[in-house]
Amino acid sequence: MINITIPTPNVTITKQDNPELSNIYGFTDFHLIPRDKGGIFMFYNDKKELLFVGKARKLRQRIKKHFEDTVSPIKMHRDEVVKIDVCIIEGPVHREIYETFIINELKAKYNVDKVFFKVKSE
Repeated sequence: MINITIPTPNVTITKQDNPELSNIYGFTDFHLIPRDKGGIFMFYNDKKELLFVGKARKLRQRIKKHFEDTVSPIKMHRDEVVKIDVCIIEGPVHREIYETFIINELKAKYNVDKVFFKVKSE
């Protein structure tokens, strides 16, 4: 059996109430996310539920794209995101493994690819 532990975030940014600075969906601290580092990111709601997990070769621009483009899996749920955790993981294989593991271990709500668990109907 392989033992995987979810990495500790290197950066966490949170949504601001009534931000004075320029913001994207209430987030003003994108500058804290490395521009040229690879890794994984996790979007959480105000109930601390994991909404979405993703990976990227260049973290900052990929995360921002989720709040700007029309094809993001979270496009209808952007307002739910209140916290973003970012973990620097340089190896593409490691990013893939962590992303798949976290999606399934923590049952990310809006990830549809790489899902091995069954969603209980309400």
